[in-house]
Amino acid sequence: MKRSRLDALVLEQEGIRTLTRADIEALQLRKLNGLLRWEKERGGFYKNLPERLGSLTELASLPFTTDEDLARHAPGLLLTSQSQVSRVLSDATSGTTGAAKRVFYTQGDCENTVRFFAAGLGELIFPGSVTMICMPFSGPLGLGELIAEAIARLGARPLKLGCGLSYGEYGEVLAREKPDTFVGMPVQLLSLLRFCGKGSLERALVSGDACPEAVLARCEALLGSRLFPHYGSREMGLGGAVTCPAHRGMHLRENHVIAEIVDEEGRVLPWGETGELVITTVGMEALPLIRYRTGDITRILPEPCPCGSELLRLDSLHRRGPAADMAALDAALFALDALIDYRAERGPEGLRIRALCCGALSEAQVAEAAAGVFPGEAVFVTLSEARPGDRALSPGKRRIEEGRQE
Repeated sequence: MKRSRLDALVLEQEGIRTLTRADIEALQLRKLNGLLRWEKERGGFYKNLPERLGSLTELASLPFTTDEDLARHAPGLLLTSQSQVSRVLSDATSGTTGAAKRVFYTQGDCENTVRFFAAGLGELIFPGSVTMICMPFSGPLGLGELIAEAIARLGARPLKLGCGLSYGEYGEVLAREKPDTFVGMPVQLLSLLRFCGKGSLERALVSGDACPEAVLARCEALLGSRLFPHYGSREMGLGGAVTCPAHRGMHLRENHVIAEIVDEEGRVLPWGETGELVITTVGMEALPLIRYRTGDITRILPEPCPCGSELLRLDSLHRRGPAADMAALDAALFALDALIDYRAERGPEGLRIRALCCGALSEAQVAEAAAGVFPGEAVFVTLSEARPGDRALSPGKRRIEEGRQE
């Protein structure tokens, strides 16, 4: 089996000849100690940490970085001057009080992300192919723009569609442009396949939101091929881990990200055990983070990858709390083959679901499936036949809204 394209990228970026576990860990320790030394010299946010570590195992002795730190201490965390910052992403929903969480990127950070995207997308996109990008486009160096640049570098043609088109408009694109590849969120892909059919689509990379196994399996059945899940976050430069042709987990961008898995008490867990992903981003120029708690739940797969790469692989990811409730509801409701999309809101009277369908489906069936996830909670369903002018009811990351649905 062909080795992960990410291996070749890491070898090129780091100027090394081999990529064994020893090579990877030596590289990570060198970069981490360089970061610690620079933080001590400049008196930055991490100035009170040791100047160097003797091994990566000593990383577990350092304190965690949190969302609150990102919101409150952005100037101290910024490693470069403001003039070198090319892009700032602000999380306006990080809290109801205080400053929003901000993440900074240099031009070099964005270039590294484009190259990582190209390595991952290169597993399924080839010169001459046409790819529909159904991700947010927010201006220069935004997520959609970086994906489009990576696709263009592969000799393929990106279709910059975004997340806001109607099902009818997506169908027109399928008929007119004949794209063979989809890049977007998993539920968005499932809705498109159920309403429009697969058309010319042959492959897909899904990212940007949780992908329950039930949703993934239904997408693959309709598409007729395996999906390529990708994991990324703002804190790791939008790109973090991507699937290789073996489809056995997502290879981590280990020359830029050191991963740990911790339990609820913050203790590091061995490979194979499930816990919270903690990242140390030694490859970020503007905002490197040490032991940042992502809130994402996963495990590091312990067995070797069939592709031969020794880069660590993450299993599928999810979050605790409300996000876990959303994933469970997705798994239950999208098991109904006629369901196109839905939006859920929780209020004092119970759970209200507004749903779109295409085919034989009743409000009672939707309510019964939802009640199976939340037994004892009242469920109210409004069901409509999906039409070409309809758009996604939850165009961004899916969550159960709090309040009353209009």
